[in-house]
Amino acid sequence: MNRITTLYSSTIGKKFIAAVTGLILFGFLVGHVAGNLKVFTGSTEAGVPHVDEYGHFLRIVGEPFLPKMAALWIARIVLLASVALHIVVVVQLAFRNLEARPVGYVRSKKSASTLAALWMMFSGSLIAFFIVFHLLHFTLGALPIGEFQHGAIYKNIYSSFQNPLISLFYVVVMGVLGFHLYHGVWSLFQTLGIDNPDRNKSLRMFAIIATIGIVVGFSLVPLSFMTGMMPEPIAYDPALLSH
Repeated sequence: MNRITTLYSSTIGKKFIAAVTGLILFGFLVGHVAGNLKVFTGSTEAGVPHVDEYGHFLRIVGEPFLPKMAALWIARIVLLASVALHIVVVVQLAFRNLEARPVGYVRSKKSASTLAALWMMFSGSLIAFFIVFHLLHFTLGALPIGEFQHGAIYKNIYSSFQNPLISLFYVVVMGVLGFHLYHGVWSLFQTLGIDNPDRNKSLRMFAIIATIGIVVGFSLVPLSFMTGMMPEPIAYDPALLSH
C-alpha cells in the first residue's frame, strides 16, 4: 500500500497513471467509433438495424457466465473510474507545474509546453462536460432531445440528429477531442517510454492518423443524419433482437 501511495504522490507516478488511463480511454474510443459506424451497415432482412444488434450484443455479452448487463456495467465502471482518475491526476500535475514556476515568470514567454498544457486543461474540461451530456442524452434518455427508446439506437440517433444544433455541437466537440487526443496519444508514448528518435516519426504519424480516423468516424454520424443521407427508422419487433 505504501508503494502505491508513494507512486501516486510522485510526479512520475501521476504521469504514469495519466498515461495508462489515457490508453484505456483511447482503446475505448477506437471500439466506440467502430460500433457507431454500424449505423452505415444497414439492417437485417427483418428490419433490425445492425447498430441495434450491436447494442443488444453489448448488453448480453458474457452470458451465461455473467448476468445480463454485468459485463457492460463492469466496462462502464472501469471507463468512468479511468476518466475520473485521469482528470484528477492531470489537474494535480497542472497545479504542480504552476507552483514550480519562477516568481518573475513573464506571461509573454510561456513555453509551447505550457500553452499545450493550458489547452489540454480547457479541452479536457469541455470533453468532461460532453461525457456527462452524452450519457444523459443517449444512455439514460434524460434530456428532452428527440425521441428516446431503450435499445432502439438507430431510431434515437435519427431523432436527435435531425436537430442541426445538436448535430453541430457533437461535431464541434469531436474537433476539440481531436486536438486533445493527438497531444494525449503522443504524450503517453513519451511517458511510457515508447518514444525513440528512430521511431518518433512513425509514432507521430500513428497519433495523427488515429486521431483523424476517430474524429472523422464520430463526426460522420451526426452529419449524415443531419443532412438527410440516412433512411428513416423502420418499426420492428424488439423480440427479434433475442433471436
